Amino acid sequence: MSTVPHELTRDDVRALGLTGRDFLRELDFTQEELASLIDLAITLKSLRAHKNEPQFLSGMNLAAIFEKTSTRTRISFDVAMKNQGGSTSFLDASSSQIGHKESPADTARVLSRIFDAIEYRGSEQKIVTELAEYSDVPVYNGLTDEWHPTQMLADFLTMREHARDSDRLTYCYLGDARSNMGNSLLIMGAIMGSDVRIIAPEPLWPDKDVIAVANQAAARSGATITVSDNPQDGVPGAEFIHTDVWVSMGEAKERWAERIELLRPYQVNQDLMSMAGEDSKFMHCLPAYHDTRTQVGADIARDFNFTDGVEVTSGVFDSKANIAFDQAENRMHTIKAILVATLA
Repeated sequence: MSTVPHELTRDDVRALGLTGRDFLRELDFTQEELASLIDLAITLKSLRAHKNEPQFLSGMNLAAIFEKTSTRTRISFDVAMKNQGGSTSFLDASSSQIGHKESPADTARVLSRIFDAIEYRGSEQKIVTELAEYSDVPVYNGLTDEWHPTQMLADFLTMREHARDSDRLTYCYLGDARSNMGNSLLIMGAIMGSDVRIIAPEPLWPDKDVIAVANQAAARSGATITVSDNPQDGVPGAEFIHTDVWVSMGEAKERWAERIELLRPYQVNQDLMSMAGEDSKFMHCLPAYHDTRTQVGADIARDFNFTDGVEVTSGVFDSKANIAFDQAENRMHTIKAILVATLA
């Protein structure tokens, strides 16, 4: 699907060979399968823009479990299903018994009798894995502490739209890399043959097992992997600069001081963007603490003496280099591609 067609048929979608598949982590898919999902998202995005999008999911129902709060993931699944003629029922911590009175296995057995697919966003990867094991319908990982695969499809679509050479993306992630974004950006790039630079203080590098798997994938794909604590090893020449929040909402404030002091040298500011190159783009999965107009951003600025943003300065965030809102939009298009590819 390198050329966007004027129409898309169910046979085109089923030819991808992803019908009925779960979407739990990047490692479960080949380079070709991940690329086909991005291509499908491009096609669906174009068809929607031209008001010619077919509906493949009419009458289908998605159960979306949100143990962690969400804006982009929640609205992306909701709008994607609506665009495709389906509907979504949302279950949060107060309206679901999962993990409290009912195991993930029993939840999966119940929901898969009623729904055509299940989405889960929460803390533990083992929960979404158990849901998938006991479900008779596809299960999607909307985010866990270990992996963020739906974000990766959006990120790679966004980079492809802005890259000089979309066949070999060059990007650098700075910040807390012992996280779902650090893990997923490392592994996705390794699978896709990218030039991946992970720059973080050593205590916040991805686990050794994750780095080892990334190196194995890179050996197959031709990717280049750099993991370092020195921005000079990753920033120069990076076409895309990624970061994420340094502390998460709900995380104990007692952990903030040590984490922030470790990460202070990795703030994405104008000097760092200049080091990357004149045309480099800034990316962030959002929300971002780039000013004091959020409670967490204001608390960190006050308690730790930040005068201009936290993980990214307002100067960078408000500049033409920022394509984070393209990422946000592309969450819907890529999530729609997952739904269509697995359910049509």
